[in-house]
Amino acid sequence: MSAPHPTLLPRELLATTAAGWGLALSEAQLAQYERYLAELLRWNRRANLTAIVDPQAATVRHLLDALALARVWPAQPPASLADVGTGAGVPGLVLKILWPDTELLLIESVAKKTDFLQHVTAALNLHGVTILTARAEDVGRDPRYRERYAAVTARAVAALNVLVEYCLPLCRVGGVVVAPKGADGAAEAAAAAAAIELLGGRLRSVLPYQLPGLDPRTLVVIDKLAPTPERYPRRAGVPHKRPLPEQR
Repeated sequence: MSAPHPTLLPRELLATTAAGWGLALSEAQLAQYERYLAELLRWNRRANLTAIVDPQAATVRHLLDALALARVWPAQPPASLADVGTGAGVPGLVLKILWPDTELLLIESVAKKTDFLQHVTAALNLHGVTILTARAEDVGRDPRYRERYAAVTARAVAALNVLVEYCLPLCRVGGVVVAPKGADGAAEAAAAAAAIELLGGRLRSVLPYQLPGLDPRTLVVIDKLAPTPERYPRRAGVPHKRPLPEQR
C-alpha cells in the first residue's frame, strides 16, 4: 500500500481529489477544513481523539473518506443528517462544511469528544448543528429525533447488522442510511439483509470508492421504506450483544 500522493500538500490533495469526484470546494470551505484539522490535531494532544496525527493521512482518512459520501446525493444534499457515533465529527461535521444548509445531528457517547465538537463547531461558525452526549439506542427512542432525518450515517461504529439498529430508527420513511465500509461491504450487506428488512429498510446499492493510496472501500446505501417497529432500537448495549435477527 503506497503513501497517498506524497508530493501534494493536504489542501491540494483535498481539492484535487474532491474535484475528481465532482465536488468543487470553495476557498472558504478549504480554509474551514484546514481549521478543522488543525483544531483536531491540537486537541488530540490532550484528549486522544484520533490515532491519525499526520496532516496528510488525516486529510485522506478523515476529510476525503467523509466527502466520498456526497456521491449518494449528486444533485441536492439531504435537508437533514444524523451521524451516529461521530467521534471527532467524521463524517457528519465534514459533510456539514460541504452542505452548510443541512441540519446536522451529531451523536457521541464520550463527553471529551462532544466537548471538542462543541468547540470546533463554534470555531468554524457552523449553524444548525445539534450535539448530543448520548447512546444511539436512547436517541433512537426519543420522539424528538426518531424517524426525523433524511439521511443517517455512521463510520467505524459496528458491523452492519448492528449498525442498522442504531441508524434506521432515526431515518424518516423515504430517507436513506449510508454506511462507509471496507472492501467487504457487499458481504456485510448480505449478512445484514434480514435486520435491514425487519427495521423497515431495503438495500439500494453497494458503491465502491477509492481513497488516494489506500485499499478500496464501499458505501452501503439503504433506503427507508417503512416505519421501524416501536420495539427497536432495543435498550443500550443489546444490539451489540444480540445482533438482529434475534435467535429464538
